[in-house]
Amino acid sequence: MKKERFITAVILLVAIHVHGGAQSQTLTLERAIGIAADSSLAAFRAQNLYLAGYWQYRTYRTSRLPGLTLRLTPAQYYRDITRRYDSAEDIDVYRRQQSFYASGGLEVTQNFDLLGGAFFLNSDIGYIRNFGATAYTQFTSIPIRIGYSQSLLGYNPFRWERKIEPLKYEKAKKELICNLENVSEEVAGYFFDLALAQTEYDMARDNVSSTDTLYRTGEQRYRIVSITRADLMTLKLDAVNARNTLRNTEIALKRAMFSLASCLRFDRHTEIRLLLPDRPGEMTVSVDEALQYARENNPQFLALRQQTLEAEQQVDRTRKEARFNATLSASIGFNQVASSLREAYRNPLQQDVVAVSVSVPLVDWGIRKGKYNIARNELKVTQISA
Repeated sequence: MKKERFITAVILLVAIHVHGGAQSQTLTLERAIGIAADSSLAAFRAQNLYLAGYWQYRTYRTSRLPGLTLRLTPAQYYRDITRRYDSAEDIDVYRRQQSFYASGGLEVTQNFDLLGGAFFLNSDIGYIRNFGATAYTQFTSIPIRIGYSQSLLGYNPFRWERKIEPLKYEKAKKELICNLENVSEEVAGYFFDLALAQTEYDMARDNVSSTDTLYRTGEQRYRIVSITRADLMTLKLDAVNARNTLRNTEIALKRAMFSLASCLRFDRHTEIRLLLPDRPGEMTVSVDEALQYARENNPQFLALRQQTLEAEQQVDRTRKEARFNATLSASIGFNQVASSLREAYRNPLQQDVVAVSVSVPLVDWGIRKGKYNIARNELKVTQISA
């Protein structure tokens, strides 16, 4: 018995030495939840997931605004042999060529969501310098040009973005709230696990004190032949079992304290003391209210709507791509060419460009039809799952 007490004392001294410099924290449930929401890795992950959704939505909103683009080719030098037509001899000949090019331009674009096309307004200038026996310099300018390009029968991605992107951002906001609530639930579990471990440790320590007292009393009674040796051994066994239980509860206490400290990103040797909350008040929620709150606040409902819309978007795209495609591009503006920069902007000539292009798939061995059928079946699966 004395040997067991000595070993216990040594263990306690080692523990005091190891944890002597450890910090001490007194936590309420509300403070633990607040620290976890601000500092835990799960909360950090939830916040960054939300920021990814936020910047994606902001990118979508920005793409609805006019865009300004500067295009520059500061220098482009050629020295090679190229094929040219000789009108005097009516033959093609190879000639040496040495030239320098430079160009630049500004363009403003604005997407038109209703039809899926884009308006553009641009201005360009170009410079060319040929070297050799027929050296010359030219400037070309487009002071202003305005136009519009449109897919006549094709897929309109802007219309689907207007439906899907706001829904994805709303889902990201609700996922942030849901994930932070999951963090609160997790830290509350660690909090009460530690509270239970502390209670069991205190009970085990009291039990050790009680069994030691009973064993010492039994030794005295055994000396006066008041109890049998079997009774004394039973008391000794109870004391040994109580100390083993104390060691097990101490290990469980350290494990629970380490789990809570890790969740809150405390130092691993932090000693945590808990202040338990009062008993929570009662709340009555009907089935209809629970379903209504779930539809309004659970991001899974929004995720199902997003999946359905994305499947419908794929069906619309593959259905329209299975037919022929037709595009229209039209622009009106001015242009001029001259040997000097000033003359290139004087008396510009009107420039009109209208282009209609048609692409008709004649033989594709059913590839487009197959993609459309795949997308349609995936839409049905998504709708059934939702």
